[in-house]
Amino acid sequence: MIEENSGDDEGELRRRRLEKLERLRAEGVHPYPERFERTHTLAQASALAEGARVRVCGRLVLMRDMGKLTFATLQDLDGKLQVSLTRDGLAADPEESKRIYQRFTKLLDLWDFVGVEGELYRTKTGELTVKTEAWTFLGKAIAPPASKYKGTKGELNWRKRYVDLVANAETRERFKLRSRVVRALRDFLDRHGFQEVETPILCNQASGALARPFVSHHNAMDMPVVLRIAPETYLKRLVVGGYDRVYEMARCFRNEGMDPSHLQDFTMLEFYAAYWNYEDNMAFTEALVRHVVQEATGGLVIKRGEHTIDFSEPFPRRSMREVILEHSGLDIDALPDAASLRRAIFEKKVDLENPDAGRGSLIDQLYKRTARPKLLQPTFIVRHPIDLSPLARRSDDDPKTADRFQLVVDTWEVVNAYSELVDPVDQRARLEEQAGLRGAGDEEAMELDEDYLGAMEHGMPPISGWGMGIDRFVALITDSPNLRDVVLFPLMKPAGGED
Repeated sequence: MIEENSGDDEGELRRRRLEKLERLRAEGVHPYPERFERTHTLAQASALAEGARVRVCGRLVLMRDMGKLTFATLQDLDGKLQVSLTRDGLAADPEESKRIYQRFTKLLDLWDFVGVEGELYRTKTGELTVKTEAWTFLGKAIAPPASKYKGTKGELNWRKRYVDLVANAETRERFKLRSRVVRALRDFLDRHGFQEVETPILCNQASGALARPFVSHHNAMDMPVVLRIAPETYLKRLVVGGYDRVYEMARCFRNEGMDPSHLQDFTMLEFYAAYWNYEDNMAFTEALVRHVVQEATGGLVIKRGEHTIDFSEPFPRRSMREVILEHSGLDIDALPDAASLRRAIFEKKVDLENPDAGRGSLIDQLYKRTARPKLLQPTFIVRHPIDLSPLARRSDDDPKTADRFQLVVDTWEVVNAYSELVDPVDQRARLEEQAGLRGAGDEEAMELDEDYLGAMEHGMPPISGWGMGIDRFVALITDSPNLRDVVLFPLMKPAGGED
């Protein structure tokens, strides 16, 4: 038996495992059989009473050979279960039983796959165990276990998630929680009359957000295409077509900067509800977020680093102007154009990623640099300037602002929502302004989308829409410092490069 803490190098351990593989074949054992008929998963078997008969299987993660008695532990995604084998209990003929027993103890290694059949009993220490009457080899692991993956986060486990999942129970639980989040979101939306759809990922042009797209080429049609940055304008086309409430779990792609709370390839949930305004949407969002946190974590209070985040209290509503003024000392309403705002920001010595951007982008950068890092508890940010919201409805009582909100939790934007702009004339004017900014060098400004404008001209009801970054929300409620911790296979540079 090769122990996980063996001092031999990986090449030597691999060589020994290959030798055992050949010995298994020489003894007539298929090291990679086609199937195994199991009666229970390991978790299901662990819930049974003593005396129950089971056929279970899993990965071998621990083995203690005591000579005539061996204890081993099998593991799958949802649980572990101990099994025991005795030298004389595997066949009627003593010599045959001994050969079967020694095959298990001498030719198996940690992380091999095994199936066992037998009766459940409890050991002297009270541990539920399968008393093995027969066992089947189900898969040889050539690479030895890598103990360095245990208890770690970061690049090592991002690169080899398959190892991380086996080595770390915390990782397995984190991704099961992610599944619970997605399931709870879908359940809540479905129960409130929303229908799930799919819209294009390959598009003629980027629309639906302020972001730089990934560009590719469609060989069969001989034309440039982009990967979508958001499903928004297609989902709103469906509202034009008669969908009342619609949503999509959408893979989106934005070719821009990355940090622990941003990835270029991410999952976003977007929905749109006809006849709602943004205040209807805020009330719905608060109920939905509480439902999902409760279903995914079992409570409404979570730990996030040194902070306790409480989702049970009403979410306060604060205007963007208010929080920027509080944390930067700048009144954006008194700075009506990009030039005056840029001068004021420079005077405050606030560092901007793109100081040459238009007024809307400057406000967004100022907010993200000064105000958002101070927002810890769930907070709705409302009253965004209209030039920061080219697809949002202009407010009736303050035309300089949009009927829009963002939900911010522990400095991260979790939800972005609007009362949607449904006036095609106003929308055209705003997209033309965005196109002008783009022509002047703002690569994140929106392109003019004639097909979407044409759809709008066929008539839109009042709409409120919503977007949530699933990766970010899961990272938030699992206290994960980096979105890559909650993405099974995040994009990485080849080993040796800097990420």
